[in-house]
Amino acid sequence: MNDASNHHTHTGRDSFGSSFGILVALAGSAVGLGNLWRFPYLVGENGGAAFILIYLAFVFLIGMPIMLSEFVVGRRSQSSARGAYQKLAPDGKWGFAGSLAIVCCILILSFYSVVGGWGIEYLFKAFRFDFTKGDQAALSSMFSTFASSSWQPLICHTLFLLASGIIVILGVKNGIERFSKVMMPVLFVIMIGIAIRSLTLPGAREGIEYLFKPDWSAVTADTFLDALGQAFFSLSLGSGMVITYGSYVSRKENIVSLSAKTAIADTLFAMIAGCAIMPAVFAFGISPGEGPGLVFITLPHIFSQLPFGGVIAILFFVALLLAALTSSISLLEVIVAFSIEEFKMKRRTAVMLTLVVLWVLGCLCSLSQGVLSDWKFFGKTVFDLFDFVSANVLMLAGGLLVVIFAGWKLGRKIIHDELSNSGALKIPVWFVDTLSFLIRFLAPVAIIVIAVFQWI
Repeated sequence: MNDASNHHTHTGRDSFGSSFGILVALAGSAVGLGNLWRFPYLVGENGGAAFILIYLAFVFLIGMPIMLSEFVVGRRSQSSARGAYQKLAPDGKWGFAGSLAIVCCILILSFYSVVGGWGIEYLFKAFRFDFTKGDQAALSSMFSTFASSSWQPLICHTLFLLASGIIVILGVKNGIERFSKVMMPVLFVIMIGIAIRSLTLPGAREGIEYLFKPDWSAVTADTFLDALGQAFFSLSLGSGMVITYGSYVSRKENIVSLSAKTAIADTLFAMIAGCAIMPAVFAFGISPGEGPGLVFITLPHIFSQLPFGGVIAILFFVALLLAALTSSISLLEVIVAFSIEEFKMKRRTAVMLTLVVLWVLGCLCSLSQGVLSDWKFFGKTVFDLFDFVSANVLMLAGGLLVVIFAGWKLGRKIIHDELSNSGALKIPVWFVDTLSFLIRFLAPVAIIVIAVFQWI
């Protein structure tokens, strides 16, 4: 298992130490806040199981090819998101594709760390058993009062960034891998526990039917777009994350099986989150299409009415925080790896400088919920603008560029060479042909379709 660690010694780059370490780190980057509130909420809006089936089809037909493209680019180059393109296409102007990924990660982390900070505050509230004291309206005003205030969210945002920074300073193997190995299993266990509790509630059956009984009449064109978008975000595609992590993966690892396992772990977690949230939502007669408010308003309300609800609330917000952290460290690593490589910085310096930039931008995002809410750009607050540009512009552009690069610039031969570890693994010809087709034609078309529909 430990062959990965001595693989990169000649390049002086850090790397993952074990197959399990790579898998939990990748799954950690994929399992984020999106699985906890976005997935159950989208399932809720789009006809339950019908949405899940469409989503799964997209994960494997489009998500996996994009992920494998990023893997090929990252592992082949052993470089950061920008360096990878420059190394594999030294003649061209492909470096900008990597630069987009860096900008994308900066924007995502700026608002993501604010939401992560909300998670910290809510964990404190859970420890103080604050949720047991109020009704839904009180919890709703509790959230809006907190999110729009000036100081508390900034303190929490700072704490969240510091926690992410400390893990990344420790390096790939001793920081990211070690943290993911312990925290990802903990996260799964907590969510399974909450799901079991949720399934025993009176009226939980409706929630389960809602999740697993397909209602095709609720499927519209938007359902397909939502499913494709969620497959994209959930697997962290187009942000340079898989390229960066891929560059730390040994030549002996099977990247096809790694990608499949990551996609499965990510989807499994989203389903467990659905089983934890939907039955409870139905048992208490709440609308399943609540959006982000589901996590900070609806769920605390549900916890307040359960026996041992206070304890469940603590566990839930621990899980939320872990999910947020495993994703934020992967985004932070993209920026840090780039800084180390491009500007020959020491890891610690790169992390510190990045945190300063993220802290300033994050403060703007946080304050845009309150005192700066009148600062509008294209009709959006800073928080919403960063969210929109990263998700609807930069990630899509990053995904499109990586499949065009892998499919057309690198080509089938290099893809086959990477998938088969230079012939050491037997990869069937039909698989490589199908994958090449998906990478070259289906994935780019799908991304362009999402983009067009979002802009109409």
